[in-house]
Amino acid sequence: MARQCDVCGKGAQLGNQVTTRGKKKYLGGVGTKVTGISRRKFKPNLQRVKVTTPTGNKAIQVCTQCLRSGAVTKVVRSAPFSVPRQPAKAS
Repeated sequence: MARQCDVCGKGAQLGNQVTTRGKKKYLGGVGTKVTGISRRKFKPNLQRVKVTTPTGNKAIQVCTQCLRSGAVTKVVRSAPFSVPRQPAKAS
């Protein structure tokens, strides 16, 4: 199973990690130089969330953008206990 969002399908993307050296010109240096470029992966921010589906509740991997946009509805948990309320005594 790939590490991707079950709602929108967002997955890992490839990019470059650029290593620089030197002091920037606006700070008084002669400028920065690129000393190395290597490949890297940008991984999505996935969260394991229990969601409500028409067939029942299940846990899926969802990216944070889908969570924040309201693309999924979380399972509503019931309160663990309730405090009994007693009526006030009239005197």
